[in-house]
Amino acid sequence: MNDFLNITAYLSTLMLLGLIIKNKIKFIQNLFIPSSIIGGLVGLFLSSNILGKYFLIIPSSWEIILRSIPGVLIIPILVSIPLGMKFEKSTKLMKNTVNTAGILFLVTFVQLLLGYIINFIFDKILKIKLYKSFGAELNSAFAGGHGTSGVVARTLKELGADYWELAQGVTVTLATLGLVLGILFGIFQIKFKSKTKLRDSVLKEYSQGYIKDKEKQLSFGKETMLSTSLDTLSYHLAIIFGVSGISILTLNIFKSYNIPILSKITVWSYGMVLMFIVWKILNIKKAEWSIDVKVKSKITATLIDFSITAAVATIPLRGVMNYIFPILLISTLGFVITWLVISKLSKRYFKDYELERTLSIFGTSTGVFITGLILLRICDPKLETPVLQDYSLGFSITALLGPILIVFCIQLSYLYNYFYPMWFLLILIALTTFFLEYYNRRVDV
Repeated sequence: MNDFLNITAYLSTLMLLGLIIKNKIKFIQNLFIPSSIIGGLVGLFLSSNILGKYFLIIPSSWEIILRSIPGVLIIPILVSIPLGMKFEKSTKLMKNTVNTAGILFLVTFVQLLLGYIINFIFDKILKIKLYKSFGAELNSAFAGGHGTSGVVARTLKELGADYWELAQGVTVTLATLGLVLGILFGIFQIKFKSKTKLRDSVLKEYSQGYIKDKEKQLSFGKETMLSTSLDTLSYHLAIIFGVSGISILTLNIFKSYNIPILSKITVWSYGMVLMFIVWKILNIKKAEWSIDVKVKSKITATLIDFSITAAVATIPLRGVMNYIFPILLISTLGFVITWLVISKLSKRYFKDYELERTLSIFGTSTGVFITGLILLRICDPKLETPVLQDYSLGFSITALLGPILIVFCIQLSYLYNYFYPMWFLLILIALTTFFLEYYNRRVDV
C-alpha cells in the first residue's frame, strides 16, 4: 500500500512540475506538449537511464512498478468507452458519422500496414532484424496516443515477449512525434486554408493549458448523485473499476481452466462487452440519468495522464536509440501518408465543412481525440458547425474496435510473422474502400 501512495505521489509531482515548466517556457508552449509528457520527461531525466546512473534518486522498485502502470491503467480506460454512448438516427448525421468512422478505420489499416511494410523492408532488403511485431506501434502511437502504449506493452507481455518494454518505449516516442507534428501542421493548414481568422485567444489557451477567465471555464460535469449516499465521482469510478475487476476475474477463470480461444481474448475486450451490458441494463431500468459523460471522460482523462507520465518516465533510452532510424523513417512516412489519405478521402466524401472535418480526423490520427478537438476548436472556436457531433460519434465507433484490431495484428506478427497481418490489413482496406464507395453512392441516390 505504501508503494501505491508513493508512486501516485511521485507521478502527481511530475505532472505538476510539467505544468510549471509548460507555463514558464514559451518554446514548450508553442509545441502544445501536454504537461503529462513534460512531467514524464522530468521523470526520465531522474531515472536510472540518465541522472540515476550517478545519484540514486528513484528506487529501482519504483521503476519496475512505473513500467507496468500503462498496461494496468489501459484496462479501465478502454472498458469505460461504452458507458454513456448515444447514437442518433438522423440520415445526414448518419452519413457524416459513417464517413468519419470509415476514414478513421482506413487510416488505422493503412498505418498498421505501413508499419509492417517497413519491418519487411528492414528484414528482407536492408538485412536488419527488428523485433517480430515491430510495425503496430505506428498506429498505436499516432491514432492511439501515449496512453495506448499500454495496449502494446500488455499484449506483448501476456504473449511472453521479452521486448515489451522496448515496444512501449518506441510507441511513446512515436506518439510524441505524431502529437507535436500533427498540431503544428494542422495550425499551418488553418492559417493558409481557413476562411475564419485564426483566433490567437484560442491558441493561447491551448498552448498554456489553462483558462484564467472564469466566464470561459467549463463545468466538470453534473452531480447525478448526492454525496450523502454516494458521491457522483465515486459512483462512476465504482462502475468503471467494478466492471474492470469482473473482466479480470473472468479472464483468470478461463485461463485457469485453459479454455481454448476464450483464454486468449484480451481482458479489455471482456470488459467492453460487459460495460455494454451494464449500460444497456441502466437504460432498460431507466437509470441512464445516473451517468454523466463529462464525469466519465474526466475519469478516463485522469487515468490517461497518469499512464502517459509513467510511460514517458520509463522509456528505455538505450533500446529506443538503437531503433532511432526505423522510428524516424516510420514516423516520417506515416505522417505524410496519413495526411494524403485523409485529405483525399475527406475531399471525396464530405460535402460541407471539409477543412474542419479533415483536420479533426487528422489530429486524431496523429495524436489523440483531444488533438483533433484542438484543431477543430481553432477552426470553429464556438463549435457552431455540426462537425464535433459527427466526429465524436465516428471516433467512438473506431475507439471500440481499434484496440482489438491492434492486439490481433500484434498477436499475428508475434506468433507467426509480419506477412500475416499485412494480408489481413490489405483485405480490410479493400473491404472498407468498397463499403465507403457503395454506401455513399446509395445514400446520394
